[in-house]
Amino acid sequence: PLRYTAFMHILKFGGTSVGSPQAIEQVVEIVRAKGTEPCVVVVSAFSGVTDALIEAAVDSEQGGDRQELPAAGSLSPIPYPLPSLKTRHEECARYFLTGERLDAALAEIGAAFAELESLVKSVAILKALPPRTLDMIMSFGERLSAFIIAQIFRAKGLNAEYLDSRDVIKTDTSFGAAKVLREQTYSKIKDTCKKNVIYVAGGFIGSTENGETTTLGRGGSDLSAAVYAAAFGRGTDVLEIWTDVNGVLSADPKIVHGAFTIKEMPYIEAMEMSHFGAKVLHPPTIQPVLEKNIPIRILNTFDPAGASTLIHSGASESDTLVRGISSISDVSIIRVQGTGLSGATGFASRLFGALARRGVSLILITQASSEYSICFAVKPEDAENAVQAIKEDFRIELKEGSLEEPEAENGLSIIAVVGSRMKHTAGIAGRVFHALGRSGVNVIAIAQGSSEINISAVVPKTERSKAMNAIHEAFFLSGVRSVNLFLVGLGLIGGTLLEQITAQSTLLADKYKIRVRLAGLANSRKMIFDENGIDLINAKSILEIKGEPYQLKTYISKMKSYNLPNIAFCDCTASEDVALMYKEILHAHIPVVTPNKKANSGALAYYNEITGFSRDKGIPYLYEVTVCAGLPVISSLRDLYLSGDRVLKIEAVLSGTLSFIFNSFTGGTAFSALVRDAKAKGYTEPDPRDDLNAMDAARKALILARECGMPLEFSQVKIEPIVPEACFKAASVEAFFAELEKSDAGYERRRAAAAQEGKALRYIATVEAGKASLSLRAEPPDSPFRSLRDADNIVVITSERYNKLPMVIKGPGAGAQVTAGGVFADIVRIARTLV
Repeated sequence: PLRYTAFMHILKFGGTSVGSPQAIEQVVEIVRAKGTEPCVVVVSAFSGVTDALIEAAVDSEQGGDRQELPAAGSLSPIPYPLPSLKTRHEECARYFLTGERLDAALAEIGAAFAELESLVKSVAILKALPPRTLDMIMSFGERLSAFIIAQIFRAKGLNAEYLDSRDVIKTDTSFGAAKVLREQTYSKIKDTCKKNVIYVAGGFIGSTENGETTTLGRGGSDLSAAVYAAAFGRGTDVLEIWTDVNGVLSADPKIVHGAFTIKEMPYIEAMEMSHFGAKVLHPPTIQPVLEKNIPIRILNTFDPAGASTLIHSGASESDTLVRGISSISDVSIIRVQGTGLSGATGFASRLFGALARRGVSLILITQASSEYSICFAVKPEDAENAVQAIKEDFRIELKEGSLEEPEAENGLSIIAVVGSRMKHTAGIAGRVFHALGRSGVNVIAIAQGSSEINISAVVPKTERSKAMNAIHEAFFLSGVRSVNLFLVGLGLIGGTLLEQITAQSTLLADKYKIRVRLAGLANSRKMIFDENGIDLINAKSILEIKGEPYQLKTYISKMKSYNLPNIAFCDCTASEDVALMYKEILHAHIPVVTPNKKANSGALAYYNEITGFSRDKGIPYLYEVTVCAGLPVISSLRDLYLSGDRVLKIEAVLSGTLSFIFNSFTGGTAFSALVRDAKAKGYTEPDPRDDLNAMDAARKALILARECGMPLEFSQVKIEPIVPEACFKAASVEAFFAELEKSDAGYERRRAAAAQEGKALRYIATVEAGKASLSLRAEPPDSPFRSLRDADNIVVITSERYNKLPMVIKGPGAGAQVTAGGVFADIVRIARTLV
């Protein structure tokens, strides 16, 4: 028996694998490692050559306005870009070959380009580019590549022969996408490839039974290799497809961070992945080898020992719920709808027949259960043709109004989630669409194949990257929930937050599977972005060294443009300008976390708008720390409301500064001296009047009132002055203290009067009966406000359930550590809401 019936290696190398002399050196070593067994090596054209050939042909058809100067001995210009292509092939030959072998190769290259130039010039003369002519022009890429590589193999000591695939691969006359006539082809391959040699054949090309050159469609080199493998049947142990990535990945690594190699997969999953854009396989490739049960292995030419993918019938079930995510980057959607569809027998047959007659291939189809509309996806270049086909075949229905005018929606992508385990697992679709919705991706159409191994969603092309990353993370990151954080503000709270995230990042990732990736950072002067994550440890210095000038609107615009999944915006400033951007940020489906009180204590209409949008759309807006830092006040009020309770009254000490001053005002020390002490301990702002005006406490009281449903504006909050008006008019801080000392006697009289009754002074906010106020009150010994120490805050909530014994929430209500800790907790809370 002939040796190929026992064993035959089939290897296919793509354009990048033969795109440079260094890459070809790698190919030589891979083929050499196969030993002395017979082999068919199928090669693509050098990378970029096919596109250049098409460009030359199309330019000539359209007038040949881009042409090189005449070559020596030529009377007419050479069509662009043929001279550079010829030089590239000649340089490759010179790199590897010498002597007579080089002379023979250069002569062959020269003859091929002479023929090619003649063809392209004829296109320019006739101003016509029929498909058979374009096929002939495109065939030169693979023919030259295979010829040159065969000579290189021989020069490297390998027993190789050039095989013109047109001699053995027979096709029909569908130029541009010819169908292989398998029986004739298999017979010719087996009759031709009988030697114990390395046959080097060009992929992508074949010929009709009359000998006319055809091409198998873009990516057809994969199909060529599959046809060679199938011709030998059981004599081929595996079809090896060598490319520039490590096998089939869980998603496109250029788009999805963390995409990984799938070790093995069954044919049916590979077919789904390849149909929806998996770059390493051409969709029709699998059918010939599937019929002969020949495995396919996808390997990396530039990393031969690296990870690879084996596609075969015995693939084990995936460890994950889905096998991979693929996509088609650019599609158009056509909608056909109208009352004439409902119950109309044969409508779909007419529709798809009309499209078929126009040669329009459908990528995805979905129909509403009401039968009112049919939606289908096509290639963008087929969209107008599809619309015209519908208008022609349904002109009567369109005229009668029973069918609406069909329109194409462009700029869309299809995301396909593929996996056999989906068939018997509930909740897969829910997880897919939760991930998309959570990242604010608008789903335009949905389809699921009857095999139940594919869920496809049509999304805007601009959101393709975000969609793929969101789904990939939901299924493949071993339960890891992440947030791409954009932080503005690196003052005391923002800087402390950054330190806390840095200190906790390893524990969060390892133990709790939560990852916070700092994707954007800004202070009042500079801003910086990195979608792969800014180094947390060195973030501040990186910002100072590499940061660009800070512009708030530019920062927000760039954050949205990165289109990352699971984004969160954190505002650690006290800026009203930043707060006024929350609406735009939330409308971009980006959660907001903030200790900034300006948004919630500003105009009531704005507060209602942003909190209402957050609630209605499910976009987190978390502001727990705007009242009492890390104390769970806002969340407790919300839980009471959701459980059906009704808040009757809130009383609270909301200022750590004022809490410290009045907790310490027990006699023996003047009031002004206590304020000086509070300033020295860092409890007050540099100018204590910023605390003693009670504006901060009033804002917090207003927020609590609004959380209870009271429609109050800030002007409606009644504030009892703590210090005389003359103190606020003082020209400096020292002048302020001088004025304050004049009032020490009055403060002492008020304190003493309260003490005589067994009471003590506390500055308390009250929210009750639709009103909010702040006043200095004398509290009895059993008052919860007498239990305060140092700068503690306290909130006492009286509700219908907590009536006889109110709910008391007490603890540190100020300080960078507790405030930043509260913000950090909200960021983690966002991560924990992810699938």
